Amino acid sequence: MIRSKIAEVQTTMSGEEVALCQRVYDHVRSVRQINTDRDCEELATRIIQSFQHGVKDEDALRRLVI
Repeated sequence: MIRSKIAEVQTTMSGEEVALCQRVYDHVRSVRQINTDRDCEELATRIIQSFQHGVKDEDALRRLVI
């Protein structure tokens, strides 16, 4: 989901940055028990936007979107 959202917003991220966002996505999705496609897309979008706006720390990003 993260990779498809990155492609949609046409941003360039390193493999490490994508992996960080994916870990946050997987964790938050599990904790919040997010299952619908719409909610998954919304979560991925929020993570990527927050990352692009400077939230680069994994724990901070997780806390922001949880």
